[in-house]
Amino acid sequence: MSLVMEYKQLIAEVPPKIIHTEKENRYYLAKLEDLNNRWSELTQAERDLYDTLGVLIEDFEKKAYKTRAATPIEVIKELMAANALKQKDLIGVFETASVASEVLKGKRTLTTDHIRRLSKRFNISPAVFL
Repeated sequence: MSLVMEYKQLIAEVPPKIIHTEKENRYYLAKLEDLNNRWSELTQAERDLYDTLGVLIEDFEKKAYKTRAATPIEVIKELMAANALKQKDLIGVFETASVASEVLKGKRTLTTDHIRRLSKRFNISPAVFL
């Protein structure tokens, strides 16, 4: 069977469409999980359907589950946890231990120098801290 014919048959069984409800999302998630569980056995048409369902699910979830951006302090704390760092490990970024403490408690704002040094320390864009 040709790829086009097989894909047509697949979308007749699982018609991909914009997801509007949580129920529809669960349906497509179940289909995606089924395909994922058989990944090594999938035909190219099934992998194409998998990609399509992934895009539809991602689109719905971005709209339905709005998340807020992390604050700069939350980002610093997460980076510290991910790198097993303690506050004292950031003295090279902040002038003193007391400045580091005040920044992490939200009592002092980040300066442009702090942002530049944090960016260099963690090798990430300075925009993350804005």
